[in-house]
Amino acid sequence: MNPERERARIERYTREFNEGFAKLGDIGRAVSMFGSTRIGPGQPEYALAERIARSLSDAGFSVVSGGGPGLMEAFNKGAKAGLSDSVGLNIVLPQEQHANGYQDVALSFRHFFVRKVMFVRYACAYVVLPGGYGTLDELAEILTLMQTGKSRRIPLVLVGRAFWRGLLDWMREQMVTGRTIDAADLDLMTLAETPEEVLQAITGHYAGRSYTPSPAEDDLMFEL
Repeated sequence: MNPERERARIERYTREFNEGFAKLGDIGRAVSMFGSTRIGPGQPEYALAERIARSLSDAGFSVVSGGGPGLMEAFNKGAKAGLSDSVGLNIVLPQEQHANGYQDVALSFRHFFVRKVMFVRYACAYVVLPGGYGTLDELAEILTLMQTGKSRRIPLVLVGRAFWRGLLDWMREQMVTGRTIDAADLDLMTLAETPEEVLQAITGHYAGRSYTPSPAEDDLMFEL
């Protein structure tokens, strides 16, 4: 191990965290959205993603995406057309990722784990559309944080019953039956099809409660 190289690595992590906290600290209530980079304009999921993001933005939610092409572009495009901030958390990759042009607030990360903290730290809800390994990784990370109590339990909406039903059935048949998760752990997720259902899942959760984390929830997030 090269000590100088390790110190440089830590300094780079620190710079990314500092920039993220500085730029995102004032975005208000936000929804982090996830989905495939490979689903583009002209596909029905792209149009749906754009409508959902526009609906959330007009309802007063900043929309946070991965900042790249595909459904991430649709999220930012819809949000930018609405009333609230469109935020992109781009990741530097050898291929496939480039920043889309619909971002009011844009950051670029080299490290996935720093970027993931930013997705979680400022979110009051998550919306997940069809995607690949990256989307599944983000979904599993969010589920793990909420299940283990490392972050507060907030709405996690899976959009597209046809896409997600098989995974949820497998979780129920294999993971719940095999006792690797509890049946109640499946309640961390809600299925939706339309922008109206997504918005209702989020606003319904917060009926009678604040979007701002409680002191106890804030303590949880301090341990993120």
